[in-house]
Order: sequence, then structure tokens, then C-alpha cells
Amino acid sequence: MSFARVVYLSGGVGGARLLHGLARALDPERLTVVVNTGDDFLHWGLSISPDLDTVMYTLADLADVARGWGLADDSFAALDMVRRYGGETWFQLGDRDLATHVLRTQWLREGQTLTQVTARLCQGLAVRVTVLPMSDAPSETMIDTDQGTLPFQQWLVRARAVPEVRGVSHRGDATPTTALLQALEAADLVVLGPSNPYVSIDPILALPGVRERVEQKRVVAVSPIVHGRAVKGPLAGMLKTLADKQASAGCIAEHYGRMLDGMVVERGDEASVHGLPVLGTDTVMHAREQSLHLATEVLRFAATLGPRP
Repeated sequence: MSFARVVYLSGGVGGARLLHGLARALDPERLTVVVNTGDDFLHWGLSISPDLDTVMYTLADLADVARGWGLADDSFAALDMVRRYGGETWFQLGDRDLATHVLRTQWLREGQTLTQVTARLCQGLAVRVTVLPMSDAPSETMIDTDQGTLPFQQWLVRARAVPEVRGVSHRGDATPTTALLQALEAADLVVLGPSNPYVSIDPILALPGVRERVEQKRVVAVSPIVHGRAVKGPLAGMLKTLADKQASAGCIAEHYGRMLDGMVVERGDEASVHGLPVLGTDTVMHAREQSLHLATEVLRFAATLGPRP
């Protein structure tokens, strides 16, 4: 089966890596990526959209693959000068990366929507895949911890994810964009990337009407847990405190529940998933060819699943 329209929900580094493979496996007009914006925040007076930027840079082959964020071979002279002035330097912005944030901030202040701004930035980077922010309005992810409630970036980057997570919430009254809803209506496959479900995928699904539309489609998720550990980030600890379970691919399947039609996991993790078709394969992506291989496997597996009842 060849899918005419694929919608990919993405957030974080793992999500962007698989997206790179999907963008090579599918014609650009057949793929739409919906990106988490719960991580967005203001820093140095600039509008920062970390997940959107990671997606754009990855699709443009400009991302720093080893580091997982920012632009490859970027310099940090501006950051050094801010440090000299005594400004905040806990969130590192590269010199070329600053151009993205400066123009995004300017265009938003001129009245353009985040969707319009993102399309304009993607055009400048020659990105042909449709990249959609989940909302044009703020929906800030808040982390409830044993040290109080912190905005996501303050917890993850500034506090290095050390405070124990007790809950995740979203601040704001964001609604999904018309473009997002139309993409879901047209999709014949939805793929949930190997992203942290609590802070990358759930913010998208929590928007009014999104989960209901996703549940009507064929849905495949790729596990961000490999042999009981998160490939990157604090997910394993979050599963322990939020779900009271040891990290496993099965925990991810249970989190998404009846939404899923199939699950792709690291080879050897199949037994942790119950009551759901599962594919075991190589899911860790250190190189671009591994991303393409996994993307191809995901699409082939999805094609073997029966249609939604």
C-alpha cells in the first residue's frame, strides 16, 4: 500500500531524526509534519521555537547531528558577549541561529501567524516538506516538580532536568490551526515520532479536536525507549514518577492506548507490547542512512495493518 498523505507528529531530537528519513522516503507533497510548540518561549526578547527550529534545520541538512540542536559549525561570539555583559547564557544560541529568532520575532510582531512565519523560514531554507506548528497561539508546557512548577525550558535546560517531575500541564488556551486540522482530515496514515510523549506529542494531542481526528486514522508509533532506557532525554525518569512504571516500549504503547494500530520498537523489545501488532527493528539513529532505513520500515509495517474498523 502506498500512502497518499502522511502526517507526522514530531518533537525533540529523535522526532526530527526519523523525519529526515521520512522526507527521503516520501515525495514532499505527501508528507506533513506537525511540530510541538509547547517548548516555545521568550529569551533575550526573542521568540524561540526549539522543536520547529530542529525540524527545519534537520530537513535543510543544516542541523548539528551530533549535538542534537542548533546549526552545524555555528559560532557563539554573541553568546560570549552576552556573558561578558552579565546576561543570561543558560540557553545557548549560536550566531547564525540568531538570525532565525530575530526574523521570527520581527515577523510575528508585524502580525504574521507562526504558521506563516514558519512557512517563510522553510522557504528560505529550501525545505519542501510542509512544516506546521501545532498552534498559532501559545501553549506553554509546565513541569510540576518537587521544587515547584517550572516552564519546560527552565526545567530541562537551566535545571538540567534534575528536579523530580510530579506532573505535566499546559498553560494557555491554544487551538489547533486550520492547516493542522485539514492535514489530519486528508491523512491516511499518522506516525507518532520517537519523541517524549508527555512533553512532545501530548501537547499536540491535547489541542481541541486533534486526538479525535487522529483516532480516526491509521496510527503507528515509534518507541523512544530502547531496552529500558530513553535514547535521549529524561523520559525514563518521567515514566517512573508519572506512570509508576519502569521504562519500556510497552509503557509507551499503553500511554497512547486505543489510538494506536501498530507499534515499532527496538529489536528485542517486542515482548513488552501487548495486544497490538508490533515490529521489532533497528530504531536508534546515529546516521542519516539509519533514519532512512527506519522510515522505510515504518511505512512498510503500516501498510501491513488492516484498515480502521
